[in-house]
Amino acid sequence: MNQGSAGRLLQLIRSGRATTRGELRRVTSLSRSTVGARLDQLFAAGWVREAAAPAGASTGGRPALRLEFDTSHAVVLAADLDTRHARVAVTDLGGTVLAERTADLVVEDGPGVVLPLLARLGAAVLGDAERPAHAVCGVGLAVPGPVDDGRLVQPPIMPGWDGHPVAELLGARLAEEAGTPADLPVLVENDANLMAYAEQRHGHPDCSAFLLVKVATGIGAGLVVDGGMYRGVDGGAGDIGHIRLADASDALCRCGSYGCLAAVASGRALAEQLTALGVTAGTAAEVRALLADGRPEAVRLARDAGRRVGEVLATVVSLINPGVLMIAGDLAGPPFLTGVRELLYQRAMPRTTVHLQMVTSRLGERAGLLGAATMVVDLLYGAERADARLAGR
Repeated sequence: MNQGSAGRLLQLIRSGRATTRGELRRVTSLSRSTVGARLDQLFAAGWVREAAAPAGASTGGRPALRLEFDTSHAVVLAADLDTRHARVAVTDLGGTVLAERTADLVVEDGPGVVLPLLARLGAAVLGDAERPAHAVCGVGLAVPGPVDDGRLVQPPIMPGWDGHPVAELLGARLAEEAGTPADLPVLVENDANLMAYAEQRHGHPDCSAFLLVKVATGIGAGLVVDGGMYRGVDGGAGDIGHIRLADASDALCRCGSYGCLAAVASGRALAEQLTALGVTAGTAAEVRALLADGRPEAVRLARDAGRRVGEVLATVVSLINPGVLMIAGDLAGPPFLTGVRELLYQRAMPRTTVHLQMVTSRLGERAGLLGAATMVVDLLYGAERADARLAGR
């Protein structure tokens, strides 16, 4: 990467490391004229603007103008796909939600049914936000399954989606429904990864090893290391729901194996256990409602499920040594967290938990959406991609 390029200057401005012309010159060692020329490129693209420095920032003499990333010059379409519903939003480039819609669906109906629905929601939410199609710079999609190079790979709770060209087809349907450009970038990523990405960025930016565990219909984890999502070699990192439990060999999982953590401790598993006890619960969301009502059967099972997850997390935490462990999803309430703490702190070495913060989600149901939007912005306005886009103007 050219350390003196316009994209590099944009990166410094966005990160807050250099927000005046003088700071850019000091950080990059570029001349005044070169910095000016690079900024002219960014001004012409509408990506950067100058604003008056905050009151009290001046140290005498002529007040410096502060350089800002203009988060209003384009928008992102972000979508979070769950097993029984989808959430679609328009955000600015700073992650502010401008409009949002949700719709019920069944992910098992497959991409041929679900992707057209997402496209229609995208068109509707653009209208709600009163933004034209050409203002969309990219699309981010969070999905409840492993993703490698933009494609789902054998997702246990998404039959019919394996290897499907989701990005290409969603982009084509959006072009039909909303009039977005045919070559619009569409990025697809695992939902737990994106939730972790957003939660770390918004609430724990100084945490260099951040672990989020989502317990909903299934169980998955997202890991952010040194500010970037850790995916493993082919997108399989964080799939803790399919770690085998030695004493659960009779529990059949949706993946086809027996003894998986998700088969005994997920929202789907608890719904089945409650139904067997005569308490109606068909989905993880219905289990959450029962927990909110304080139903004793649900509370007991959620605490037991937390112990199961805590048993697995004792190994995960010992391996990763995160600074923050966040529990998110439908079961992320006091009974479940109590169970996790019981086993985690009992089984893990004190050395790996002494500095561990165990917290719940700050962004709530918008975490996946905001992670998807942030992913798009970080790619399109990262130094290398920004330079390529500027060169093509």
